[in-house]
Amino acid sequence: MNERHAKILELLSRYHKMEVSRLSTLLNVSQVTIRKDLIALEQSGMLVREHGYATLNNSDDINKRLAFHFEQKMQIVKRAAQLVEDGETIFIESGSCCALLAVEIAQTKKDVTIVTNSAFIADYVRKIENVQIVLLGGNYQKESQVMVGPMTAQCAQAYFADKLFIGTDGFSIRTGFTGNDYMRSVAVQDMAKQVEKVIVVTDSSKFYQKGNVSLIATNRIHMLITNPDIPLEQEQYLLEQKVEIIKA
Repeated sequence: MNERHAKILELLSRYHKMEVSRLSTLLNVSQVTIRKDLIALEQSGMLVREHGYATLNNSDDINKRLAFHFEQKMQIVKRAAQLVEDGETIFIESGSCCALLAVEIAQTKKDVTIVTNSAFIADYVRKIENVQIVLLGGNYQKESQVMVGPMTAQCAQAYFADKLFIGTDGFSIRTGFTGNDYMRSVAVQDMAKQVEKVIVVTDSSKFYQKGNVSLIATNRIHMLITNPDIPLEQEQYLLEQKVEIIKA
């Protein structure tokens, strides 16, 4: 995905619906070029083309979530990928930031093994030769494209790693990091048992939201990588809890 694609997604995130002619003017390229860009983004599942305009994908799946705050997420994952060494084995949980991180690692590192419960991530990076994918078994959640349940926990026990990268659906000082699905949250907790460090990668919008279930205890979080707009009160609280914060 190139820089212009990222700008198109940011504009659609802001305005929801954009005409081809308007995108052409704002990005200073021809309408033919914009149409080619929109075709590529539609094929990736991030948007829907209609006659003369485009909108973000309305389905509640990970392709839609990838498009929101895309540039911020890319800054976060580029910084997170710097923590991974060539030849390392890491765990990556499901989610939009995690999917983008998996691609960034696969494209910039050598001989990395990614252990994940996300079928989406496994498919997303399958054509990149530098990475080995281990997809954990379990019960398949169709919408989120993740594996959950006792089998996922059992499969995870076969691997040990230094790092687990996770996303989050929300955060508050009272609840800590939260998710919107109980089984997915349990899967995160099971994978966290197999690593030394749990690293949260998320854009700062999640600090203005709160999920329905507890994701993982704050004292299990080693590091947070986010953009600079995290609320000051929450930032200070996490620092008090010995969570290292990196702003990308």
